[in-house]
Amino acid sequence: MKTILVATDKPFAKVAIDQIEAIVKEAGFKLELLEKYTSKDELLKAVEKVNAIIVRSDIISKEIVEAAKELQIVVRAGAGYDNLDLEACSANNVVAMNTPGQNANAVAELALGMMVMAARNMFNGAAGTELMGKKLGIHAYGNVGKYVAKIAKGFGMEVYAFDPFVSEEKIKADGIIPVANVDELYKTCQYVSLHIPATETTKKSINYNLLSKMPKGATLVNTARKEVINEEEVLKLMEERVDFKYVSDISPDAKDQFLKFDSRVFFTPKKLGAQTAEANVNAGVAAARQIIDFLKNGNETFRLNK
Repeated sequence: MKTILVATDKPFAKVAIDQIEAIVKEAGFKLELLEKYTSKDELLKAVEKVNAIIVRSDIISKEIVEAAKELQIVVRAGAGYDNLDLEACSANNVVAMNTPGQNANAVAELALGMMVMAARNMFNGAAGTELMGKKLGIHAYGNVGKYVAKIAKGFGMEVYAFDPFVSEEKIKADGIIPVANVDELYKTCQYVSLHIPATETTKKSINYNLLSKMPKGATLVNTARKEVINEEEVLKLMEERVDFKYVSDISPDAKDQFLKFDSRVFFTPKKLGAQTAEANVNAGVAAARQIIDFLKNGNETFRLNK
């Protein structure tokens, strides 16, 4: 009998686990749980004989992959997957997947909520501005970006998008204005919402040169990854431009330095983009279904590694 392990330092909601268990049992497989573990040793022991693993933000390193001698597939319940060592997975014939789109609406709603907060000076009582009529740039038009654009249009914003991997025709079909390059996006828009992954190309790419191009009254919204921000250069920009605001669901490394800007910055206590009851269930259930489909039918639709 195949064994599927749910290994989560921050557990899924009970309703999600109940649904995952039902799916696994119906498939004729066994479910094991490792929740709220406190050491890597616990994880290393738990993976020894399992065939599949579902994680959230838990680190699946080379050491973990090599310890899981029977492992065939690992699925990150969520969109980001920088917690998975893809090279190690490939080297050990393990398929790595994510569950794109399952938490997209949750992240998008948070992004717009933080835009409202920024527009109203973090609710400090001073007169703010409105989102209606403002230009919003979507940096990476994937699942989350599309939801952000849809909600922003409901606010009456004029929405632009840049994504080298999405055709202009597809962007236009959604009623969004495509731009030719990233510089144009930042020059045009008072608000920019980041949805880029953390890769060797994108890390620290959101820098002084790029952000300084934004119009007066600019706000940067980051629900992507901390690593894409060049914190030192963003701090420099904020020193020079009293009109610039930065909001994120990721606390920066230089948090204390950012907080001195008071009503021009906001950070959630922890990464909250996907933290809704609905997204929690959706991502976990999708991960279970993808594992079953792979183990039974060989479906590799969401495979991340070679």
